[in-house]
Amino acid sequence: MAGTAADVARVAKGETGYHEGKAGAHWNNKQKYSGSVPGLEWSDYQAWCQTFTTWAFQTAGMPKGSYPVTASCALAVAWWKKADRWSEYPAIGAAVFFGPGGGSHTGIVIGFDATTITTIEGNTNVSGSAEGDGVYRKTRQRRDAYVYGYGYPDYPGGITSADPTWKNPSKETDVALTADDLDKIRKAVWESDKAAAPKGAPDAKTNPTWQYQSYLKDTNARVRAIQTAEAAQTAAITALAKLVGKNVDTATVVAAVREEIRDAVVKVSVDINGQEA
Repeated sequence: MAGTAADVARVAKGETGYHEGKAGAHWNNKQKYSGSVPGLEWSDYQAWCQTFTTWAFQTAGMPKGSYPVTASCALAVAWWKKADRWSEYPAIGAAVFFGPGGGSHTGIVIGFDATTITTIEGNTNVSGSAEGDGVYRKTRQRRDAYVYGYGYPDYPGGITSADPTWKNPSKETDVALTADDLDKIRKAVWESDKAAAPKGAPDAKTNPTWQYQSYLKDTNARVRAIQTAEAAQTAAITALAKLVGKNVDTATVVAAVREEIRDAVVKVSVDINGQEA
């Protein structure tokens, strides 16, 4: 899973109907979520609504550090506020908190409209208690005094929120370039006269600035001239060595002279103005 709001909602809804353990005729808060969240193993047999929310975020693939790992609703509220991910408005995939300071109960929002929120909550029951027996799908009134607020996970692509002031990160959009756009870019890069002509260029006086493509052509011409000269010199040296006599190691002579030529060529560099140094 990619850790999106849809992934979190899917994971949470998939747990609907799960019930904690019983001791005799009584529910005992024994559940599977505490043991599945590193660091919260100790919270088994404790109130587990926040543990369930943490587990859902983890299971949906949200990256570590993007949600609070705690069994305490109060600590979770403090975490969301410190992260500046808090709102009084519902959002899909948000953690909703209930009671004074948000410390009584929590769940995950999977939907909302103008008047209600739909949630998946752990450790509740049919009546919506904060100390229940399992995972339930609930519909609550948005403006009920029991609703304290919402923690907004930093989902990829943002979050669907009822908060009119909430701003999601801007989405990058692909820009389709037309053939005319590409031609303009090509001309801007290759056909603008911006660079000074190399000193010694045949048309330096009549054309004092060169297009960048002209520099490429000039460089290629210089390289080809050097290669041609080296080939001609190699041929001449080979012929000369053969005239000296049969006792001369022609290959050794040619290799030595060619090395000297290469050293001489390497020592010559051309700067942006065509000056040699």
